[in-house]
Amino acid sequence: MKKFLLGSLATAVIAFSGSAMAASFEAGKDYTVIANPGKSELPGKIEVREFFWYGCPHCFKLEPHMQAWLKKMPKDVYFVRTPAAMNPVWEQGARGYYVSEALGVRKKTHIPLLNAIHVQGQQIFDQASQAKFFTKYGIPEAKFNSMFNSFAITSKVSQANQLSKQYQLTGVPAVVVNGKYVVQGEDAKVTEVVTYLVEKERQAK
Repeated sequence: MKKFLLGSLATAVIAFSGSAMAASFEAGKDYTVIANPGKSELPGKIEVREFFWYGCPHCFKLEPHMQAWLKKMPKDVYFVRTPAAMNPVWEQGARGYYVSEALGVRKKTHIPLLNAIHVQGQQIFDQASQAKFFTKYGIPEAKFNSMFNSFAITSKVSQANQLSKQYQLTGVPAVVVNGKYVVQGEDAKVTEVVTYLVEKERQAK
């Protein structure tokens, strides 16, 4: 399979097509209705929450579509990424993500880290390899390591796990719309279904 850089492909993806807005999707086929709904972190906003793992090839394929969608995201929508931590390996990645967020480098490192793993074939999954990666962005290894198992990061990982269980997720990528619906897949259809569900929630207000 030909590998590609996310940065270049994302610009070529059109997320909000007229056909997507006009399309009708079915529960149980195109998305799953959550039995135990959650609430948006920001009252009054329609929440779109993407669960992912940096090592997931399907998450990598979905990312350019999500990037294109984000560029045209409606103002009444709140987007949040949640690193899945369903097993020990994924948890290492989730801790690294939250450390990068806490240190203010997440926006600069998110796409490069995905490309390093999926394009360059680097195995950046444990604490040590992540600490080395983030030094490229001005984060000393000692600083990264001091935060990796901190109470603040552990609390965020615990919250991510609680949400995964509440939404009965079995894998990633999974995009949860307003705590009510789960959309899974790796292509443009995901953002089409998300757009449809966002409009569904908007009309339900």
